Amino acid sequence: MREFGRRWARRLARRRTQRRLFQGLVLVSLLAVAPSGWLFLAEGDRVRTVAEVPAEPVAVVFGAGVVGDEPSPYLAHRLDAAVQLYQAHKVKAILVTGDNSRDGYNEPGAMYDYLRERGVPAVRVVRDYAGFNTWDSCDRARRIFGVDRAVLVSQDYHVRRALALCRAAGIDSYAIGVPEPRDTTWYYGGVRELPGAGKAALSSLFHPDPKFLGPTEQGVALALADAARTP
Repeated sequence: MREFGRRWARRLARRRTQRRLFQGLVLVSLLAVAPSGWLFLAEGDRVRTVAEVPAEPVAVVFGAGVVGDEPSPYLAHRLDAAVQLYQAHKVKAILVTGDNSRDGYNEPGAMYDYLRERGVPAVRVVRDYAGFNTWDSCDRARRIFGVDRAVLVSQDYHVRRALALCRAAGIDSYAIGVPEPRDTTWYYGGVRELPGAGKAALSSLFHPDPKFLGPTEQGVALALADAARTP
């Protein structure tokens, strides 16, 4: 009888342990997806198409990968959307922001060349060479380039995070979510958004300085002044 009681006690202890592990996993899962849910609910109504988006002074195009001097397909799709915005007179200037932290790798330079080749005047394309991540791009757009209203351009899985971060940085913005086929790259990008959303929540709360800040620049102001002279 005593041995039966011990076995029963061990069984109860295992069940309690399993229940606690399950509850812990549920809690961790909720904490992981909560920031993504916040972005979807808070920023969803600001994601529009090129035809629907309100006109704003500036488009901000976030960098992605480049291969040599050429934008990757995902980055090229973002730039194509920016060209459509410019041609539809929804924006007057385009700020391209990306990584140029090492020799031989220049996202803003490749983006600049791509837009110029498609008819956007050089003076209307402004390069930010220190947009190392989404928060840095948003914060620098506001603090370095003086952008306070913009249309953000990125893939559909990323734009809500960009909207939240730019709003935290002081930019009133809408966004174009560039659609992509549901391939391996798209799913990989979507999975990256889970930790990215958590980091975005922290950046929105604490406003860390970018990796590189530097002096203010007049490129956007000059682009808009040119637009005022040449409608």
